[in-house]
Amino acid sequence: MEARVLPPPSLVLLVVVMVLVGAVHGDGGYGGLRVGFYKDSCPDAEAIVRKVVADAVRDDPTANAPLLRLHFHDCFVRGCDGSVLINSTESNKAEKDAKPNHTLDAFEVIDDIKEELEKKCPGTVSCADILAIAARDAVSLATELVTKGGWSKDGNLYEVETGRRDGNASSAKEAVKNLPDSFDGIRKLTKRFASKGLSLKDLAVLSGAHAIGKSHCPSIAKRLRNFTAHQDTDPTLDAAYAARLRRQCRRPKDNTTELEMVPGSSETFDTAYYRLVVQRKGLFHSDEALLRNDVTRGLVLAYLRSPEKRFLRDFGASMVNMGRVGVLTGGQGEVRRRCAVVN
Repeated sequence: MEARVLPPPSLVLLVVVMVLVGAVHGDGGYGGLRVGFYKDSCPDAEAIVRKVVADAVRDDPTANAPLLRLHFHDCFVRGCDGSVLINSTESNKAEKDAKPNHTLDAFEVIDDIKEELEKKCPGTVSCADILAIAARDAVSLATELVTKGGWSKDGNLYEVETGRRDGNASSAKEAVKNLPDSFDGIRKLTKRFASKGLSLKDLAVLSGAHAIGKSHCPSIAKRLRNFTAHQDTDPTLDAAYAARLRRQCRRPKDNTTELEMVPGSSETFDTAYYRLVVQRKGLFHSDEALLRNDVTRGLVLAYLRSPEKRFLRDFGASMVNMGRVGVLTGGQGEVRRRCAVVN
């Protein structure tokens, strides 16, 4: 009879720890996050968010992009903790008042969602989770494949992990330091995303969010005039498109004129954005930057050549990755009663 070789104690301990971690996290969970976190504590949470978002989009079809953008701007500063929603005080200038956030919108939609959730489940659903769910719902409602029933039975582009807690601090200086800028080149973008644990693929995929929404003249002013000391226009921008944009943006500081990220298709989430990038018609310098790296350029071209489903799957995965950045869970943070004010 052969002697039975037992695994070393350290290996046994590792296996036990992995099993326990899996049990705590649940299927598809990360840290204290998991799909269906409010299944018992507030079963209608996601349905309530969806209804308010759907109503907002019905009243204003351009509301999708601002809701998606709020979640992105939240996660890149202090992590996905709802800090972008906090109001400034006499002693503190908060994120929402930082220059990169001056054009953020849809705060009232988040407030409406929170009000409905507080009626149903007081002190239960965090503002950080509201941002994550609302972003998912906004992009789902802008995706024809989803709205026409060709994606999932529940009408969602991807499943959202929940269980985030709200932070109690918000700093405009941190927003300026951490948020990607429309003029960023590929090296700076790579560094910013890597600092959040996000990959080059996440960078290329999440840039696809520019398929919906609008911007304003200050975001592209430098590309159109005085790009360098010797050249007025960013040479990486299509000349004819640049001339058209200059006619629209006669005043560099014009915050009133709206520029569609994808002209004629700014309310539909698809791969049209990547076509513009290849044509050198991406609105931001950071869009063109995707062509300056082998990995990101390869993905841009791949999404153009592949069925749209490939991009949509990858987008959902990258949104989940971003939604895990710097989260507060368990006993950390708080659940704000009002999203704009700490408890």
